[in-house]
Amino acid sequence: MRTKKYVCLAVLALVPLVFMAVPGGAVGAGRSAATAAVTIDNFTFTPQTLTVKVGTTITWTNHDDIPHAVMSENADFHSKALDTDDSFSYTAAKPGTYSYFCSLHPRMTAKVVVEE
Repeated sequence: MRTKKYVCLAVLALVPLVFMAVPGGAVGAGRSAATAAVTIDNFTFTPQTLTVKVGTTITWTNHDDIPHAVMSENADFHSKALDTDDSFSYTAAKPGTYSYFCSLHPRMTAKVVVEE
């Protein structure tokens, strides 16, 4: 009985190593896509500069008590007006630097840097 317990523990310890060995870091069985978060609060995007890998889903959440909207300068992404605690998500498909702003308060600016 004790031997079975130790064998099970050894197998469970190896499972994460198997998933870490997926070539190229591809998303597959047992792996999830990368995510990143931006908060909107006090008329500010935090972080001001976010660096992510291609394929990362970025979620902006409004914690201010007034609406805000997220819009990239090149119109690659644009949210509706986000009320308090509303969210908007965008998946970064290609490398580049994406400057964005609040279309309701254009002085609110930030950027996302997407790397390979």
